[in-house]
Amino acid sequence: MSGLHLLAHVGGRGIAVPCEAVESVVGIPAIVAAPRAHPAVRGLAALRSRVVTVVDTWHVLGLQPGPEVASRAILTVVDGHYHAVLVDSLEDVAPLAVEPVPSGLALGPRWGALVTGAAERDGEPLLVIDLSALVGSLTTID
Repeated sequence: MSGLHLLAHVGGRGIAVPCEAVESVVGIPAIVAAPRAHPAVRGLAALRSRVVTVVDTWHVLGLQPGPEVASRAILTVVDGHYHAVLVDSLEDVAPLAVEPVPSGLALGPRWGALVTGAAERDGEPLLVIDLSALVGSLTTID
């Protein structure tokens, strides 16, 4: 499988997201806490005249906490709701040849539920992430 992918980094790891799942890339100006929300919900933000749920991607993936002032995000729509998936950095959009995840690569339960393939760009390994599964995992992780 190949196609255009948005390249980003989370927790220092390279990820790729199929462009069909990306509404846009955004800067998050301010995040308002959402009391009693899931621990992986950083809060809510007003963006382009709509309220979006801001997802703490580091928490979802079981990584060390990301920066408190993280402001770069991938905006996606899942089940009609807007979500801003925070990332360390947004790199580029590029065509990738996506292969199955190499056998023997231990992803762990959180990554394993979200990764749909692997690719390489300029010698850097990338894991292809399903944003719908990432947002959907908010109901199953602690």
